[in-house]
Amino acid sequence: MNTLSYKTKSAKKEEVVHNWYVIDGTNQVVGRMCSKIATVLRGKHRPDYTPHVDCGDYVIIINADKVRFTGNKAEQKSYLTFSGYPGGQKEIAVQKLMNERPERILEKAVRGMLPKTKLGRAMIKKLFVYTGTEHPHIAQKPAEFKF
Repeated sequence: MNTLSYKTKSAKKEEVVHNWYVIDGTNQVVGRMCSKIATVLRGKHRPDYTPHVDCGDYVIIINADKVRFTGNKAEQKSYLTFSGYPGGQKEIAVQKLMNERPERILEKAVRGMLPKTKLGRAMIKKLFVYTGTEHPHIAQKPAEFKF
Protein backbone atom coordinates (compact mmCIF):
# COMPACT_ATOMS: atom_id res chain seq x y z
CA MET A 1 0.00 0.00 0.00
CA ASN A 2 1.24 3.46 -0.88
CA THR A 3 1.80 5.65 2.18
CA LEU A 4 2.07 8.93 0.26
CA SER A 5 -0.98 11.14 0.45
CA TYR A 6 -1.76 13.17 -2.67
CA LYS A 7 -4.74 15.01 -1.32
CA THR A 8 -5.68 18.30 -2.98
CA LYS A 9 -5.80 21.16 -0.50
CA SER A 10 -8.89 23.34 -0.68
CA ALA A 11 -8.46 27.01 0.13
CA LYS A 12 -10.43 28.29 3.10
CA LYS A 13 -11.95 31.75 3.25
CA GLU A 14 -9.96 32.65 6.37
CA GLU A 15 -6.61 31.49 4.95
CA VAL A 16 -6.72 33.27 1.57
CA VAL A 17 -4.38 36.25 1.18
CA HIS A 18 -5.66 38.76 -1.36
CA ASN A 19 -3.06 40.67 -3.38
CA TRP A 20 -3.57 44.04 -5.07
CA TYR A 21 -2.80 44.65 -8.75
CA VAL A 22 -2.91 47.81 -10.83
CA ILE A 23 -3.58 47.61 -14.58
CA ASP A 24 -3.03 50.44 -17.06
CA GLY A 25 -5.80 50.49 -19.66
CA THR A 26 -3.94 52.66 -22.17
CA ASN A 27 -4.39 51.20 -25.70
CA GLN A 28 -5.76 47.91 -24.30
CA VAL A 29 -8.55 46.10 -26.18
CA VAL A 30 -11.59 46.00 -23.89
CA GLY A 31 -12.62 42.34 -24.26
CA ARG A 32 -9.14 40.87 -24.04
CA MET A 33 -8.21 42.96 -21.03
CA CYS A 34 -11.47 42.25 -19.19
CA SER A 35 -11.23 38.49 -19.65
CA LYS A 36 -7.81 38.53 -17.93
CA ILE A 37 -9.17 40.79 -15.18
CA ALA A 38 -12.10 38.40 -14.60
CA THR A 39 -9.61 35.54 -14.24
CA VAL A 40 -7.68 37.48 -11.59
CA LEU A 41 -10.87 38.47 -9.72
CA ARG A 42 -11.95 34.81 -9.63
CA GLY A 43 -8.51 33.64 -8.51
CA LYS A 44 -7.97 31.20 -11.38
CA HIS A 45 -4.41 32.48 -11.83
CA ARG A 46 -3.44 31.13 -8.41
CA PRO A 47 -2.35 27.57 -7.63
CA ASP A 48 -4.69 27.41 -4.61
CA TYR A 49 -7.83 28.21 -6.67
CA THR A 50 -10.99 26.75 -5.15
CA PRO A 51 -14.27 27.24 -7.05
CA HIS A 52 -16.50 27.75 -3.98
CA VAL A 53 -14.17 30.23 -2.20
CA ASP A 54 -13.48 33.84 -3.16
CA CYS A 55 -9.72 33.50 -3.54
CA GLY A 56 -9.28 36.20 -6.17
CA ASP A 57 -7.22 39.35 -5.90
CA TYR A 58 -8.09 43.05 -5.94
CA VAL A 59 -7.71 44.84 -9.29
CA ILE A 60 -7.33 48.58 -9.89
CA ILE A 61 -7.73 49.81 -13.47
CA ILE A 62 -6.33 53.22 -14.33
CA ASN A 63 -6.71 55.16 -17.60
CA ALA A 64 -10.09 53.57 -18.32
CA ASP A 65 -10.84 56.37 -20.76
CA LYS A 66 -7.95 55.28 -23.02
CA VAL A 67 -9.15 51.73 -23.78
CA ARG A 68 -10.06 50.81 -27.34
CA PHE A 69 -12.38 48.57 -29.30
CA THR A 70 -11.45 46.57 -32.39
CA GLY A 71 -13.22 46.84 -35.72
CA ASN A 72 -16.35 48.99 -35.89
CA LYS A 73 -17.53 48.28 -32.32
CA ALA A 74 -16.82 51.85 -31.20
CA GLU A 75 -19.42 53.13 -33.68
CA GLN A 76 -21.89 50.22 -33.81
CA LYS A 77 -22.01 48.65 -30.34
CA SER A 78 -24.66 49.72 -27.84
CA TYR A 79 -25.80 48.60 -24.38
CA LEU A 80 -29.44 47.82 -23.58
CA THR A 81 -31.13 48.07 -20.19
CA PHE A 82 -34.71 47.17 -19.34
CA SER A 83 -36.57 48.34 -16.24
CA GLY A 84 -39.31 45.71 -16.52
CA TYR A 85 -42.02 48.26 -17.32
CA PRO A 86 -43.62 48.88 -20.72
CA GLY A 87 -41.48 51.35 -22.62
CA GLY A 88 -38.68 50.89 -20.09
CA GLN A 89 -36.00 49.76 -22.52
CA LYS A 90 -33.07 52.15 -22.87
CA GLU A 91 -30.21 52.02 -25.32
CA ILE A 92 -26.89 53.85 -25.04
CA ALA A 93 -24.16 53.84 -27.67
CA VAL A 94 -20.60 52.95 -26.70
CA GLN A 95 -19.30 56.25 -28.06
CA LYS A 96 -21.67 58.23 -25.81
CA LEU A 97 -20.90 56.09 -22.76
CA MET A 98 -17.17 56.46 -23.45
CA ASN A 99 -17.52 60.25 -23.37
CA GLU A 100 -19.73 60.37 -20.25
CA ARG A 101 -18.65 57.46 -17.98
CA PRO A 102 -15.85 55.34 -19.50
CA GLU A 103 -15.38 53.30 -16.31
CA ARG A 104 -18.86 51.79 -16.77
CA ILE A 105 -17.76 50.06 -19.99
CA LEU A 106 -15.09 48.07 -18.16
CA GLU A 107 -17.33 47.36 -15.17
CA LYS A 108 -20.06 45.97 -17.44
CA ALA A 109 -17.59 43.87 -19.43
CA VAL A 110 -15.98 42.32 -16.36
CA ARG A 111 -19.31 41.75 -14.59
CA GLY A 112 -20.56 39.80 -17.59
CA MET A 113 -17.59 37.45 -17.32
CA LEU A 114 -18.05 36.64 -13.62
CA PRO A 115 -20.50 34.11 -12.14
CA LYS A 116 -24.06 35.31 -11.66
CA THR A 117 -24.16 34.20 -8.01
CA LYS A 118 -23.47 35.53 -4.52
CA LEU A 119 -19.82 34.72 -5.08
CA GLY A 120 -19.77 36.69 -8.33
CA ARG A 121 -21.29 39.71 -6.59
CA ALA A 122 -18.53 39.51 -3.96
CA MET A 123 -15.87 39.28 -6.68
CA ILE A 124 -17.01 42.39 -8.57
CA LYS A 125 -16.59 44.43 -5.36
CA LYS A 126 -12.83 43.85 -5.64
CA LEU A 127 -12.67 45.81 -8.92
CA PHE A 128 -11.85 49.53 -8.87
CA VAL A 129 -11.90 51.54 -12.11
CA TYR A 130 -10.55 55.09 -12.53
CA THR A 131 -10.33 57.32 -15.58
CA GLY A 132 -7.05 59.07 -14.73
CA THR A 133 -3.69 57.83 -13.55
CA GLU A 134 -4.40 58.60 -9.88
CA HIS A 135 -6.12 56.21 -7.48
CA PRO A 136 -6.69 56.27 -3.70
CA HIS A 137 -5.29 52.77 -3.06
CA ILE A 138 -1.61 53.68 -2.66
CA ALA A 139 -1.60 52.34 0.93
CA GLN A 140 -2.27 48.79 -0.33
CA LYS A 141 0.95 48.90 -2.41
CA PRO A 142 -0.53 47.39 -5.59
CA ALA A 143 1.84 45.55 -7.91
CA GLU A 144 1.69 46.15 -11.65
CA PHE A 145 -0.04 43.27 -13.43
CA LYS A 146 1.71 42.08 -16.59
CA PHE A 147 -0.37 40.48 -19.33
